[in-house]
Amino acid sequence: MLLALDVGNTQIFAGVFKGDKLVAKFRGTSCNATSDEFGTFFKNALRENGIDPKDIKEVAVCSVVPDLSYTLHQTSVKYFGLEPFLLQGGIKTGLNIKYKNPLEVGADRIATSIAASSMFPERDLIIVDLGTATTFCAVSKKKEYLGGLIMPGLRISMEALATRTAKLPRVEITKPPELVGKTTVDSIQSGLYYSNLLAIKGIAAKIKSDYFTEDALVIGTGGFSKLFEDAGLFDRIIPDLVLLGMAAAVQLNKGADRSKK
Repeated sequence: MLLALDVGNTQIFAGVFKGDKLVAKFRGTSCNATSDEFGTFFKNALRENGIDPKDIKEVAVCSVVPDLSYTLHQTSVKYFGLEPFLLQGGIKTGLNIKYKNPLEVGADRIATSIAASSMFPERDLIIVDLGTATTFCAVSKKKEYLGGLIMPGLRISMEALATRTAKLPRVEITKPPELVGKTTVDSIQSGLYYSNLLAIKGIAAKIKSDYFTEDALVIGTGGFSKLFEDAGLFDRIIPDLVLLGMAAAVQLNKGADRSKK
């Protein structure tokens, strides 16, 4: 079995693969924990999902938090006896990365692009990942990673309003009851929701017109993607795309047959 760890700025999204099948997933806080704290959490979470930690034969880490990379390396070695595979610039991706410096491309963006291009090999792709940041990746049907855009995510925007103003509160990030809010909370929620909805809609349309055609597939992923599932923004919503990309990257780089593990 493979334990895949997607390390974001606020959460760790973990998945367990048996062969090519994602059999379990769970989340934890991405904080400055020690290797022992992470190790204890992962083992307990695996057991809660009916998985014996001894059955983990591979560990893969995709991190946008450099300070946690060493800690999670130590966790993998100490608690699983495994050298982890680190998804980072320079690995085999199956993509022609057109960034001026390919090493700058975030590990999570590489992972989602690997997965999406494998799932939809004959399509131009626009991948929108709604996490701490909202990112766009443009991947051509020729498997060219053309680049993308990065903008503040929903939670960053909400926190900015709460911390940079005297009277605006923190709010739950959810779809508002209507466009024009009748309370301060409703107004903040509406601003967060519709600013992102319209930005995603407009940017995706601009990428299509400037780089692809109207046939380009728009894929939503990340923790907040489900918030927009009824908004008509995405052709597909695949919340686990980053985990699927990590599993594919392990196969590309190690040639491991995990079906027997």
